[in-house]
Amino acid sequence: MASRGSVKASGNFNANADAEVLHKAMKGLGTDEAAILQLLTARSNPQRQQIKAAYKTLFGKDLIHDLKGELGGKFETLIEALMTTPIAYDVTSLHHAIKGAGTEEKVLVEILASRTPQQVKDIVAAYKQEYDHDLEKDICGDTSGHFQNLLVILLQASRQTGIQQENIQSDAEALFKAGEQKYGTDEESFITILGNRSAEHLRKVFDAYMKLSGYEIEESIKRETSGSLRDLLLAVVQCARSIPGYFAETLYYAMKGAGTDDATLMRVMVSRSEVDMLDIRAEFRRKFACSLYSMIKGDTSGDYQNTLLLLCGGDDV
Repeated sequence: MASRGSVKASGNFNANADAEVLHKAMKGLGTDEAAILQLLTARSNPQRQQIKAAYKTLFGKDLIHDLKGELGGKFETLIEALMTTPIAYDVTSLHHAIKGAGTEEKVLVEILASRTPQQVKDIVAAYKQEYDHDLEKDICGDTSGHFQNLLVILLQASRQTGIQQENIQSDAEALFKAGEQKYGTDEESFITILGNRSAEHLRKVFDAYMKLSGYEIEESIKRETSGSLRDLLLAVVQCARSIPGYFAETLYYAMKGAGTDDATLMRVMVSRSEVDMLDIRAEFRRKFACSLYSMIKGDTSGDYQNTLLLLCGGDDV
């Protein structure tokens, strides 16, 4: 499958030459931030890993350590994220979300709702290797109730594949009975169906649900549930409909209004830059009155802004 990312591997790549450029950009007085950000956003993640190895071979120093010593603030955090492998980046994001004071539910929601089953399996294994802890246990220690139950289902990474034609109607009816038709909500039906069915099956279920109830499934979830569970159910539904659509909304709400949720902005821009950024941009333009590029431009500044705009990869007027 052709990548829908905005960042592509460089054609005439030379890890040693790139390591030299970075070394020169950090040597002596002052740092050439522009050289650093232009080079790193023009290389794929596997190429950045090769540059890191070449840098150590040539100079006997750790590239990330040197970059952190020269850069600062959000720009430093963003460059460090770009230098991390995708699975390791998800693993550290989840670990910080769990171990900080108070759990950052939105990080758990975003990563576990949007990653493929294989990616979730790789994350669980890498988390165990990195922290010698069980990700499921750590998440259970920090969450509760139906929110916890659905996270655990998603961690099993055993979604069905394909469409079970004979179950579409019964799934839609089960969701209808569990929510709109019932006094109080039977969350378990929502969790089991939304957590285990394939995306293409769920899209058919959502259509059947609409015919049956007269409501979009999202409207019912907003009415019937609240808090973190509501956020997670909505994320699962949005990702079943369109993962780029989900990330377009995530980016929009990270920047909308007063203040910017920079952690979310960085996490999405970095983790989707080589996956589906072109589709996210198209969805963003379709859903909102401006382009992703122009919103980033209006909401950020300096080297941090320049790096994000290069990851965005262009404007959609």
